[in-house]
Amino acid sequence: MTRVLLVDDEPMTREILKDYLGSDPSIEVVGEAADGLAAAKQATALSPDVILMDMQMPRADGVQATAAIHTRHPEIRILGLTTFATDRYVVDLLRAGASGYLVKDTKPQEIIAAVHAVANGDSVLSPEVTRFVVKGLEESVPSHVQPDEQLLAALSDKELEVIQLLARGKNNREMSQELFVTESTIKARFVRIMEKLGVRDRVQILVLAAQNGLVDLGKNPSSLA
Repeated sequence: MTRVLLVDDEPMTREILKDYLGSDPSIEVVGEAADGLAAAKQATALSPDVILMDMQMPRADGVQATAAIHTRHPEIRILGLTTFATDRYVVDLLRAGASGYLVKDTKPQEIIAAVHAVANGDSVLSPEVTRFVVKGLEESVPSHVQPDEQLLAALSDKELEVIQLLARGKNNREMSQELFVTESTIKARFVRIMEKLGVRDRVQILVLAAQNGLVDLGKNPSSLA
C-alpha cells in the first residue's frame, strides 16, 4: 500500500486528487494539508510514502515545505503540483529534494502512475519539463564552472553518456535506441550512477550533474530545439 499526503490550499483540488487516487486500491490518502507549515507537521506525524505538493500556498510555499521535509525525512518522496509545466518554481523545487513534477491537468492514470513511480524510487519528469529544468539550470549555474574531477573520475564514459541523454530529456527507450543497448542496461547504469553520486533518483542526478559541470548545458538548448 502506498500512503499519500495531499498538500494544496484549494479544497476542491484536494478532493479531485483524492477521487483520482481513490480509484487505485493500492493507494491510500492518509492526510491533507492546506499550507507548507501544515504539510511539514503532517509529514512527521503520518510518515507518508509520497507527498503531492502544491507550489503556491500561504505561510510556506511548496519549495520551502519540500526543503524542510526532505531535510528531516529524506525517505519521503515528493511530487510537485502546479498549473503550468514551466512554473518558475520548478528548478528550486527539484533542488529542494522533490522527485518529480506534475501539472494539475495531468490525466488521472498518469498521476497514479507517477505516485507509484516515485514510491518505487524513480523520478517523474516529462521531456518538456526536463527541457525547462535544463534551461533553468543553465541560467543559474555559472558558465565558467569547471567539471568536478573527482566525480568525473568516478563515472565511466558510458555512465556520462546516459547523464547527457537525461539532460536532453530522453527516456529509457530513447536512450537504449541511441546507444544500441537494452533498456535493462540503461536502468543498470542509472543505478550505478546514483550509488556513485550519492543521490536517490534521476532528478537529483540531473541537478547534481549540472551544478558540478558534468553536463554541457551550453549545448543543450540547440539539441532540445
